[in-house]
Amino acid sequence: MIPVGDSPRSRTTPFVNYLIIALNVAVFAWMFTLGNGTPSNRLDAQREFVAQTNGECYGYETAPTEIDRFFCRYSLQPREFVDNLRGELEVPDPDRGMILLTILTSIFLQAGWLHIIGNMLFLWVFGDNVEDRLGHFGYLLFYVAAGIVASLVQISINPESVTPVIGASGAVAGVLGAYIVYFTHATVRVVIPFFILIFIPIPIPAWVMIGAWFLQNLLSGYATLSEAAVPDAGVAWFAHIGGFIFGLGMAWLFIGRRRTGPAPPWE
Repeated sequence: MIPVGDSPRSRTTPFVNYLIIALNVAVFAWMFTLGNGTPSNRLDAQREFVAQTNGECYGYETAPTEIDRFFCRYSLQPREFVDNLRGELEVPDPDRGMILLTILTSIFLQAGWLHIIGNMLFLWVFGDNVEDRLGHFGYLLFYVAAGIVASLVQISINPESVTPVIGASGAVAGVLGAYIVYFTHATVRVVIPFFILIFIPIPIPAWVMIGAWFLQNLLSGYATLSEAAVPDAGVAWFAHIGGFIFGLGMAWLFIGRRRTGPAPPWE
């Protein structure tokens, strides 16, 4: 199910939500200016690969390109982050600070077109109403906190992973958690693809759509815990789960916060 709209109407301009979306898009667009070529000389390429793997990428094996080094530098790598906290890295203090900062920078990196389109679409549909409820500054703090908590949950599940953790999904999951508390009776318009090219818009309760989304993430996350699961499969399921539960809890904690004026129909 792909959300394309919802019934609540924000009473304020959600400029923080717009700013977050714009920042994600700007970073994604800027990534296209980075080079993705490798040295033509095979020996030079191998040397760069080894140096990059043992250096910036901290054991993560990827092509020795400018864009891959960018991801290694600004993404969150669980083992590197944990080793840094333990003081086990022999790096200058500025680099230690940069490694800690990746828990924030990583939530503004997206892996590809489907990744950014999906995250930003969910944020566009659901974020404006949550910002309206929390206020502009409160929403900004909430969004960043949800992203950080989501990343910490993912680290706790697999602290030995060197695979970069990137994306706004954990923070967006926090927004969904808050939305389902504040706008339980809202209606979400979704499209379901039939025969690949046909999309039919269907109005459904918000709790059904978001509940199905969370259940799918919960089951997928549980599946990765089995011994047969391939580690670092490419999706940080527990970041989604952690962000959603954080958003749910914070919304319940501040459920008494109301906007001024008469209550809208969905409340």
